[in-house]
Amino acid sequence: MSSDNSTEAALDTLYRERALYEVERPKIEEAGIAALRRLYDVAQRDTGQSRVIARFLLGCYNGDRFPFDLTDFRIIDRALFDDCMAVLKMDRQPQQEVHCYFEQGGKNFEKMAKDWGLADLWRDKIELNEYRERYGKN
Repeated sequence: MSSDNSTEAALDTLYRERALYEVERPKIEEAGIAALRRLYDVAQRDTGQSRVIARFLLGCYNGDRFPFDLTDFRIIDRALFDDCMAVLKMDRQPQQEVHCYFEQGGKNFEKMAKDWGLADLWRDKIELNEYRERYGKN
């Protein structure tokens, strides 16, 4: 098989997959939005699963600032896991960011991080760099 044929076959596959996704997108979004709202409600509670869900949502919100350990999925029950997968499926090629599905979403997600006492890695890195500059420490 020539390189041109394999490239053409790969592009055909890519286009077919994209067309199928566009057909499925409304159902994916409907399921994802419903799951996102359920998860957000769980994240407002005070349980071990709630903390995991809050960390998951914040990871979707900004994974650089709030990384999520995938092994934490082992802690949550099946229904919550399925909801997380629905959100990920929706967020794979998002129409909008997850926090935008809520009124004042950015503010509420930042509050969620603060309420759970979750580290903001960006802020931690900035503070560490300021400390190093001020005190000359490595």
